[in-house]
Amino acid sequence: MIWDYVCSMINTTTMMKFKSAGAAIVCMCTLASCSAQILKDLEKTAGDVMQVEKPLTEGEVASGLKEALEVGAKNSTNLVSKLDGFNKNTKIRIPFPPEAAKMEEKLRAIGMGDQVDEFVVTLNRAAEEASKKATPIFVDAIKQMSITDAMGILKGSNNAATQYLQDKTTGSLHEAFKPVVHEATQSVNLTKYWSPLISAYNKIPMVEKMNPDLDQYITQKATDGLFLMIADEEAKIRTDPMARVTDLLKRVFANK
Repeated sequence: MIWDYVCSMINTTTMMKFKSAGAAIVCMCTLASCSAQILKDLEKTAGDVMQVEKPLTEGEVASGLKEALEVGAKNSTNLVSKLDGFNKNTKIRIPFPPEAAKMEEKLRAIGMGDQVDEFVVTLNRAAEEASKKATPIFVDAIKQMSITDAMGILKGSNNAATQYLQDKTTGSLHEAFKPVVHEATQSVNLTKYWSPLISAYNKIPMVEKMNPDLDQYITQKATDGLFLMIADEEAKIRTDPMARVTDLLKRVFANK
């Protein structure tokens, strides 16, 4: 009986040791597994950091700036080509031709103020209509930007890319844009409002006869307005991370 008790004690002690050893082994295995996972996570993090910090190539910079301009051009064109995009935007609204300021004054003095106001609205309607066809013109011009141009623009002012685009394309844009404006002035029946005004004015005694080139005037003001809005969009992309809608834009302007 004593022997049985001793044996049971030995068995109990041995079992406790086995259990302790088992627990230790389980802990060691768990620790090893966790360590392996931690190492994997660290490797992934290190890889991600290296990827983020990897310098951009000149080609990527050029692509990023082209994206910025395309985003700005498309956003701006969509904004101004809708109804009242020009007419109710005080930054770009087209006024009565400045060279005809005396004409406007005289017409208002003889009670034609309402007709003058209607004409001004129609000027802006023509610009809004013409702007609907501006996007492909801008996009084609943007594609011509070289890598050398892009690297110089990257560190420039908040409208450096827009200024580059304006300098390089204004002439060709006017050439392509003017017939679109002419078509737009016809579609909004601009002459219906202009002809009575110019006719009434030129009948006033002692005034200098005039007839401004409205197509040229609207073309100039419409392109000026578009470039102004594109510059605003470019500034947003350069200064506001939320305006960077692609990963490449985020990388190009992250440390600007």
